[in-house]
Amino acid sequence: MTQPKQPSGSPNVTTKQTDQYRDSYANSVQVRMSVWDFFFVFGTMHQDSSDDVQIENFQGIYLSPQQAKALMNVLGHNLAQYEQTFGALALEPQYGPPGGPVN
Repeated sequence: MTQPKQPSGSPNVTTKQTDQYRDSYANSVQVRMSVWDFFFVFGTMHQDSSDDVQIENFQGIYLSPQQAKALMNVLGHNLAQYEQTFGALALEPQYGPPGGPVN
């Protein structure tokens, strides 16, 4: 992974992956919050029939409110760049044939 060049006077920041690091795909994210933190639960959603949806949660991550706001800013910036490159994303449900997947 290439690190961006740090501005003059900034600390040198390096990253490394721990032995427990893993990449995963999630198409479900649940968010809970308290006065102290935000809790993100990541999972994969499967729909076997029109009235049966299963979500298998595999990872929970706690973030401080400050880190959650920083994540919101980074995601907003990156989503704006994505949409500028590939077109607008729609969050409206996609209605297809009966029994289709839940989006």
